[in-house]
Amino acid sequence: MEAVRQLRPQSDEQSYRLAPQNIEAEQALLGAILVNNEAFYRVSDFLEPEHFYEPVHRDIYEVLGQIIRAGRTATPVTAKTHLPDELMENVTMAQYLARLAAEATTVLNAYDYGQSIYDLSLQRALIQIGEAMVDTAYKPGVDAPPSKQIEAAERQLFELAEQGRYDGGFQGFNKALLDAIELAGEAYKRDGGLSGTATGLTDLDRQMGGLQRSDLIILAGRPGMAKTSLATNIAMHVAKTYKGEVQADGHMKTVDGGVVGFFSLEMSAEQLATRILSSETEISSSEIRRGNIHESQFGRLVDASRMLNELPLYIDDTGGLSIGQLMARARRLKRQKGLDVLIIDYIQLLSGSSRRGNENRVQELTEITTSLKALAKELEVPIIALSQLSRQVESRDDKRPQLSDLRESGSIEQDADVVLFIYRDEYYLKNREPEAGTPKHLEWQADMERVHGRAEVIIGKQRHGPTGTVNLAFEGQYTRFSNLARDQYVPERIDR
Repeated sequence: MEAVRQLRPQSDEQSYRLAPQNIEAEQALLGAILVNNEAFYRVSDFLEPEHFYEPVHRDIYEVLGQIIRAGRTATPVTAKTHLPDELMENVTMAQYLARLAAEATTVLNAYDYGQSIYDLSLQRALIQIGEAMVDTAYKPGVDAPPSKQIEAAERQLFELAEQGRYDGGFQGFNKALLDAIELAGEAYKRDGGLSGTATGLTDLDRQMGGLQRSDLIILAGRPGMAKTSLATNIAMHVAKTYKGEVQADGHMKTVDGGVVGFFSLEMSAEQLATRILSSETEISSSEIRRGNIHESQFGRLVDASRMLNELPLYIDDTGGLSIGQLMARARRLKRQKGLDVLIIDYIQLLSGSSRRGNENRVQELTEITTSLKALAKELEVPIIALSQLSRQVESRDDKRPQLSDLRESGSIEQDADVVLFIYRDEYYLKNREPEAGTPKHLEWQADMERVHGRAEVIIGKQRHGPTGTVNLAFEGQYTRFSNLARDQYVPERIDR
């Protein structure tokens, strides 16, 4: 087979180092596929044509894949009609394919050959990234400070680690169609038919179809509306329902629930853990903090902490993060532990990457929201970013939030795929208690009974679905949201 191995002209190897490659492994794999098409399915989950070093082998592998996926048998005879006749001097494509098949090894080795080809492809890509880093570091542009160089290198390394590629570009529409069909198929197999990750709040999931991949979801409200509690409840449900399965290339694929990353920029990890324990054990968080609990409650806390310790929920409570630091840490978490949902509490506590960002907060926030949307697409996960609302809400009689209430709202509203507002009438009504014993006090009591333990999640914007209001139950002492009992539920109008 020496003749067919000399596909590339040899030159003086002393003058440069050859890129990592294994032509023999590529030939052995293609030969195995030609002899037994079953070998293709052992590697097709992770091996793409661009992973081959030899261009001719890329073409052959792509044609063999097209024939096999069409339900036909790929042989030297059926494949040669879809490939160029001439290969090299004195060797035709038909002769080359016949030799590959004649000298093929057993199909049992196909996976090992494919893995070797894939690994060598990643090594070549690493070399290209490293060389580009060196060139840029030697001759940086005016708009390429070291921080941006590091961020660009991290992004390329993340893409390489996750998908075996590090360059963007156009893709065929058929690839997008296949992804859309796969997404619909996953939704069909899930209980409730959700296309995204379930939040555990049935009515909210029904309107949103779950948390959609690559979506930036803004969760906004005034202080006291329990934004963090709702985000924590969603994080816990996603982490508790996590199920994964190992794929052919060794990667873990999430089939339900997910791995959650939580950036808590306001609360410490300990405070967040206390809230979660309160929600899970139905013990008031204030009593947990004071240690005012009896023996049976302590047992519940221990049991809950053991269960929570096993969940794929990761918390970063570093304060004062910049958007660049957050993106780098999110990529690292995805690479090392996996990531299916990312939560940020809250975006007004993030800073931009520019040193001059504080001179114009609107521009800085624009950079933050644009970067978060780009990060959601890059990581292919939903990002839930909490946001404060401006004080103008308090000046209205109807204090239900609107899109215009978002602080520096232009960029937030523009970049978000979904905007959710939390509103609790009970919070405002409780602060307007009239004098006891008066007729107004009786009216106030009736109103308090009507709104007690209720919360509204207002869908102010949704690119892929209707807007409207979803009613939820809220237990303040346990900082917990839940589904409202159907006999208590008053349907709201949904705008499509």
